[in-house]
Amino acid sequence: MKKVNEGFTLLEILMVVATIAILAGIVVQAINPVKQLGDTRNAKRHSDVQAIADAVYQYTIDNQGSMPAGITYTDTEICKTGFLGSCSGLIDLSPMTASEKYLVAIPIDPRCPDLCAVYGAGYQIKKSLTNRVTVTAPDAENGVVISVMK
Repeated sequence: MKKVNEGFTLLEILMVVATIAILAGIVVQAINPVKQLGDTRNAKRHSDVQAIADAVYQYTIDNQGSMPAGITYTDTEICKTGFLGSCSGLIDLSPMTASEKYLVAIPIDPRCPDLCAVYGAGYQIKKSLTNRVTVTAPDAENGVVISVMK
């Protein structure tokens, strides 16, 4: 009687495993989840920066050209909504959220509190000499600059 060996050789199994590993590497590289997550957080940052700039602009119009007090000529982080202590060193935009007319709450950067000041929202605001407001997201990812001027 002749003995028949059925099955795969070690070489065939190793070739299949190597092929699967190469294809998996290509798929992960193509999808690039880290970049995708960064782009998603950047989209939220852009929306938040736009909302803050629009709210300050509307507040200024409603108050005959007077901006919220405390906005300086240098980029300074905005204080979180509802903080009961002092916003020392931060810009307090609570008049814009008090009646919820301009903003319900100050938006917070998606990576806070990891990258923000203790009471900061992660976004910065400043005014120019011509009283134009610029709101920025300094922690934008993937080399993107997020800034809105009104």
